[in-house]
Amino acid sequence: MSAPTAATTATETTLGRRPHLAVLTLQIVLALFMGIASAAPKLIGHSSAAESFDKIGFGDWFMYLTGGLELAGAIALVIPILSGLSALAFMGLMIGAFITQVTVFGGQHAITPVILFVVFGGIAWVRRNHTAELVALVRKRL
Repeated sequence: MSAPTAATTATETTLGRRPHLAVLTLQIVLALFMGIASAAPKLIGHSSAAESFDKIGFGDWFMYLTGGLELAGAIALVIPILSGLSALAFMGLMIGAFITQVTVFGGQHAITPVILFVVFGGIAWVRRNHTAELVALVRKRL
């Protein structure tokens, strides 16, 4: 492995270039999934999303809020300094999704949020230095 250059990030230095690119690719794929497949139906009020949220019992306002948060998280997932925090937030969302799948929908698709929780956990771990940078920046500004 060659010596790190000025353009090399701290993550690349600790992980290596290929693993860094693999995690970055995973972040992009998950951002597209969360933004397009998950958030968009909620934000446009698609009937499948509306029916699900009616069954949950919170109605349209919660559907739009969830879709907006998913879209914001998807965007943040590909912004380096926000990527770790976004992954942590998605982990929280996946806990809620798992509970909802088990309690409201009979556990039919409960494995999906579990798998996503693990993947987001891996991203949060790998991008923990970005989260530390963000915390330091916020503390500095306060």
